Amino acid sequence: MVLRLAIAIGGLLALWLALRWLSKAPPAKAKKALILGGLGLLVAVGVALVATGKMAGLFAVAAGLSPWVARAMRLHSLWRGVQHLRQGRNGAQAPGGPSPGVTDSVMTQAQAYEVLGLKPGASPDEIREAHRRLMRANHPDAGGSTWIAARLNQARDLLLG
Repeated sequence: MVLRLAIAIGGLLALWLALRWLSKAPPAKAKKALILGGLGLLVAVGVALVATGKMAGLFAVAAGLSPWVARAMRLHSLWRGVQHLRQGRNGAQAPGGPSPGVTDSVMTQAQAYEVLGLKPGASPDEIREAHRRLMRANHPDAGGSTWIAARLNQARDLLLG
C-alpha cells in the first residue's frame, strides 16, 4: 500500500515537473520530448502487458487508439495547410481571408502568389508545382479543408489565366 502511494506521488511529481519544463521549453524541443515521451510510455505499457501475460490488452489498447491517431493526423495536416496559407515566404502574416465556405470572393494576383507561397513573377511550372504540392497536403479526400482547396484552385486559375 505504501509502495503504491509512493509511486503515485512520484508519478504526479514527475508529471508536474514535465509540464513545467514543457511550458518553458522551445517548441522544437517540446515537440521532440513529447514524441519521445509518448513512445517511451507506449513501450513501457507494452512491456508491462507482455510481462504480466496480458498480451490481448496490448492489442485492445492499439485498437482503441487507432481512430484517435488517425483523427490527430488529419487535424495536423489541416493545421499545417492553414499555417502554410497564412504565411508568405518571408514569414509575414497574410491578411485574414473570407470565412470558410465563401469561395467566390475576388482574389488579387498578390494574394494568389501568397496563397501558393510564391514570389510574384513565378513561372507557370513553379505555379503548377506549388499548387500540386499544396493540394496533396490539403485535398478534401485526404482529410483537408474544402475551403483551402478552393482557395488553392482559385489562386492557380488566376495566375495561369
